[in-house]
Amino acid sequence: MKEKIYEKEHAYFSPFAKLSDESAGRLREEEPCMMRTDFQRDRDRIIYSKAFLRLKNKTQVFFAPDGDHYMSRLTHTLDVSQIARSLARCLSLNEDLCEAIALGHDLGHTPFGHVGERLLNDLAPCGFRHNEQSLRVVDKLEKDGRGLNLTYEVRSGILNHTPAGTPETLEAEVVRYADLIAYINHDIEDAIRAGFLTAEELPKDAIALFGQHTSERINTAILDIYRESFGKPFVRMSKEMSEALDALKSFMFKHVYEEANKLIQESAKRMLGALYDYFIQSPEQLPPLYLRLLEEDGKERAVCDYLSSMTDRYAVNLFKSLYVPREGSV
Repeated sequence: MKEKIYEKEHAYFSPFAKLSDESAGRLREEEPCMMRTDFQRDRDRIIYSKAFLRLKNKTQVFFAPDGDHYMSRLTHTLDVSQIARSLARCLSLNEDLCEAIALGHDLGHTPFGHVGERLLNDLAPCGFRHNEQSLRVVDKLEKDGRGLNLTYEVRSGILNHTPAGTPETLEAEVVRYADLIAYINHDIEDAIRAGFLTAEELPKDAIALFGQHTSERINTAILDIYRESFGKPFVRMSKEMSEALDALKSFMFKHVYEEANKLIQESAKRMLGALYDYFIQSPEQLPPLYLRLLEEDGKERAVCDYLSSMTDRYAVNLFKSLYVPREGSV
């Protein structure tokens, strides 16, 4: 089974694709799977990880929205995976590698979205970035400190999916584009649903190029990348489309992300800030895994590991249990 996959990849993939039988390997050697390639195995390990399951209760943009159809961190991740797979397929790149990177790219995200990320980065002397934390999750935090032992290519793609990263494979570059395309377009949809803006307020020139509807804009972006990149040693958008996407991104940051964040910023700061201080002052209250990490990596890093692992609901409930008086208490 696996050998047939290798044969198909060698026969049909782009010469610039990362072939499954040419992986640089894992952090620790282990017996290979008889049926699955290493990248397929990585995808499965991520899907069955606890960190992946927790994404369903982590904020994407809107915290505790009044409705069932807003993006969570999990639905965003699935969205990125789908777009990345579509791009990989039309560019004859390694779809399994793209999928594994996409499914793992946000495992280290904090509760309360980027507000939580910025707060931990401000509080902790060791700093905090969600892409670095995502790598730490798969390398060290999952499976009670053993990690998932993923391949080098998946780990590198997870680390380098942000604009500041330097992707080492075209598949990792695909995921970086997929992440941008996904969050801009579906965050527009959520913002209109939440009443933060109307479709008429969107930048007219950008919308004229990309289209009025989410599916149309995503399809336009994928087709543009295909036309610009097929058979070439790079993945990129055309200059015109790239500038239009940047215009949409700038508009969203100014009119949605900053405004939406104001709604949760003070609450998130108060809750996460109080939890951070509590565990810094009382590290013995950390769960056993994080107590072990404290000995290895220091108190600040262990506290960041614990807080970033929390879902929104868990963080809120823990804050209440520590700081909100119970009814009938003296």
